[in-house]
Amino acid sequence: MTDTATGGRDPDALVRRAGKRADTRQDQHFLVDDRVLDRIPDYATETGMDCSHVLEVGAGPGALTDRLLTAADRVTAIERDPDFAAHLRQEFADEIGTDRLTVVEGDALEVDLPDYTASISNLPYGASSEIAFRLLPRQRPTVLMFQQEFAERMAAEPGTDDYGRLSVTAGHYAEVEVVETVPKEAFDPQPRVTSALVRTTPREPDYSVPDDDFFMDFLRAVFTQRRKTMRNAVRNTVHISGLGDADAVVEAADEDRMSARAGNLTPAEFAALATLAHEVGEPEA
Repeated sequence: MTDTATGGRDPDALVRRAGKRADTRQDQHFLVDDRVLDRIPDYATETGMDCSHVLEVGAGPGALTDRLLTAADRVTAIERDPDFAAHLRQEFADEIGTDRLTVVEGDALEVDLPDYTASISNLPYGASSEIAFRLLPRQRPTVLMFQQEFAERMAAEPGTDDYGRLSVTAGHYAEVEVVETVPKEAFDPQPRVTSALVRTTPREPDYSVPDDDFFMDFLRAVFTQRRKTMRNAVRNTVHISGLGDADAVVEAADEDRMSARAGNLTPAEFAALATLAHEVGEPEA
């Protein structure tokens, strides 16, 4: 089914055919700007991203799904709302019939994810952080829509106001770049904030850590006290980091590093400190 002279489905017409408006209480804001929708697949293909099997999280009425089907060999669309999932199965019956589209009804944080090659999604804002950090460790490239503030924190550099645990965690798995800011007017209904598209490219970090889970717990711990020196942050957060002997870590660590604040340490410095903490701090099993 097409709605325009170029053969694409009109986003507003898709919403009408779905027979249901977005529910902001369920964090639904549908991207309806054709120009933005048309550009999103380009952010994937211009870098040579493998689009043989694209995962879309939060497909809604299917405007982005329609664009992805022009760039991908196969698309798996996850949709939690049963009404929109039913609409997708009807709207894209031909694509489903030729195995180019699979609709998965369920919560993206709970369903089994397919063996996809890339994820391109307009994420529900309320769960965007949890979804992103379910996807990033899978080492697949992404183009994802976030709130602008969240996007800028993901891509922030050490020593900047936006730099934090999110920056280090995202950068641990991938190169992160904000490729476009998207105004409120591009959505229906309009959200209260500006949005941004983020492209992530998987990479191995230029440092090593003893254990990913411990590293993430260590980051979460020290960034809860980002305004304190690392000396105090390490000592005050053992209930989060799981360290058994924080004093041993402080005594063994470089004095300059312990005098710094979390927002000024590079990812490599965090990795070195986490490695030391794992070695001498007796983490709980």
